[in-house]
Amino acid sequence: MKKFGDIFQSADWKTEKHVPLIECRASVKSGELFDIKVTIGKEVAHPNTTDHHIRWIQVFFQPREGKFTYHLANCEFTAHGEAVEGADKGPAYTHHSATITAKLNQPGTVYALSLCNIHGLWENSTEIKVE
Repeated sequence: MKKFGDIFQSADWKTEKHVPLIECRASVKSGELFDIKVTIGKEVAHPNTTDHHIRWIQVFFQPREGKFTYHLANCEFTAHGEAVEGADKGPAYTHHSATITAKLNQPGTVYALSLCNIHGLWENSTEIKVE
């Protein structure tokens, strides 16, 4: 039986449309608010249709010296063009991009996870220094 972490896929976000791209400063001041933007399909567009879409993005923080991981955000995308008239005929679509604001008091790693309804779970990470 696979462990949960074994089912996450990863690749270069520049060539794979499912990988979460994390955009944030590489270094922040302790206790200072800063933005973390996570986008799916920045270089290679990901579809956003009733049949093929990103369902959610989650953001976590793992302190470099810490044992536990902290869940920073859960961003759900719930409108993909569904309508009574049929698939992709709806009036609303949520785009698979999210910006959260956080503050850190320790250096560590920000992880972004995403779920494509067809192609499964994807992950990416970036290190953040804290001054």
